[in-house]
Amino acid sequence: MTTEREATPTPDVADPSETRTHKWGFGAFLFVFAVFVLSAVVIGALVGIIAPGSGGSPTVIVIGTMVPTLLATGVALLVTRLRGNGPKIDLRWSMRAEDVRAGFKWGVIGLICTTFAAFVWTNLVGDQNAQSAVGALVDNQRMPVALAIAMFLFVWLIGPICEEIIYRGLLWGALERLKWGRWAVFFLTTIIFAVSHLEPLRTSLLLVIGIPIGLARLFTGRLGASIIAHQVNNFLPAVATLLVALGAMPA
Repeated sequence: MTTEREATPTPDVADPSETRTHKWGFGAFLFVFAVFVLSAVVIGALVGIIAPGSGGSPTVIVIGTMVPTLLATGVALLVTRLRGNGPKIDLRWSMRAEDVRAGFKWGVIGLICTTFAAFVWTNLVGDQNAQSAVGALVDNQRMPVALAIAMFLFVWLIGPICEEIIYRGLLWGALERLKWGRWAVFFLTTIIFAVSHLEPLRTSLLLVIGIPIGLARLFTGRLGASIIAHQVNNFLPAVATLLVALGAMPA
């Protein structure tokens, strides 16, 4: 016998298998990615014009790292408002206890896998070639405490939220709208996530990083789990970035 509670559908998170009703698709993702790239180029150009030679200053590094990502994320959220049903429905946004548990589980699995993969990759290509773009920026670069903490929080908490909104939210929803199977969506978003970082030498490592994060999204059907998984995966790199920026650890 089905109880009334069991028969009541969950109102806040849509079934990931249901038909998409939003009007945006893959073009929205391409537009958001173009905003990210162009804003990074514009910021770099403005710095060169306004303050030549300051491109490696801590303030410029923090602004150049954060602003394009935040701007692209804002555009992605705006797209869901103007052309869809908002991020809660269109991006499957949720942060329930089960999302936290699943995200933490996949995040720990990912952290173990990526730590091992990073060790192997570093031994194959060398420390410098294995560095992330952010890691290369703060390499041997001392930062004021406030900026170092801001970078730490961005790499650990804010950046993963932004990237998940763009890749496992907007891109995932665009591919689902094409009625592709969920495994095809998982594989494509993982590949595009890795390639879109524009770090050719680290693409294979980024694939390893993206797999458990994508599995969190795949098996829960919601974005909250992949956000938590991404944040768990980014914690150690964020701590390393903080220590390097404060001069407490060599790059």
